[in-house]
Amino acid sequence: MSGNRFYLCALLAAGSLVCLVSSEVHAQQTDTSAPVIVQPGAPGQPTRTLPASTTGQLPPSSPKDTEFMQGMIMHHAQAVEMTALINSRSENKELRLLGARISHSQAEEIKFMEHWLQARGQPTTMPMHQTGDTNMPGMNMPGMDMSKHETLMPGMLTKAQMDALRNAKGKEFDRLFLEGMIQHHSGALTMVKDLFDTAGAGQDAVLFNFATDVDSGQRAEIRIMQNMLGQHPQEEKR
Repeated sequence: MSGNRFYLCALLAAGSLVCLVSSEVHAQQTDTSAPVIVQPGAPGQPTRTLPASTTGQLPPSSPKDTEFMQGMIMHHAQAVEMTALINSRSENKELRLLGARISHSQAEEIKFMEHWLQARGQPTTMPMHQTGDTNMPGMNMPGMDMSKHETLMPGMLTKAQMDALRNAKGKEFDRLFLEGMIQHHSGALTMVKDLFDTAGAGQDAVLFNFATDVDSGQRAEIRIMQNMLGQHPQEEKR
């Protein structure tokens, strides 16, 4: 009898333990109101569990980073303006496809750069200056006709160049567009180089990856446009 009683007690205890473990697992699975935030430790150090109220901190950025993004928004906006002229002025299917690709990619990149700046509490435009001492207030981009202003962004077409592009048609338009966009893209490469040549700039990982993509993408498009013009592609100096 005593053996049966011992067996019964052991069985009840095991059942209680199973219920307890099951309850804890169920509680962990259903408790979604308390997320766990873990911070990896340094080499040789343990990880830390942080409070649920912990928020992420954006890495510090250089003033040059902000200037680069603001300037590139303006730079991209003129490229979008240029591509908008293609369909009414050119019958070249290859040029139309290239223009559509440039327009889409640069419009999407403008959105990305605006978000990057807004997330850091920075304006999406930068003060510009006309030739001479006349100050020009920050411009609301994109959508503004950049050809009406002399700007400081490398490679951007002047008002005279944009007027010539608007007034051209057919093969003359194709040539002016390709030459102008090669000039424009080359200016973007200069902007990227200037960013990386500035001490302390370009350290933000997101910005670094973006600027690197701009550099490689526009180098590739320059080679395509040189081929379309019948030029021998030359590797841009980095």
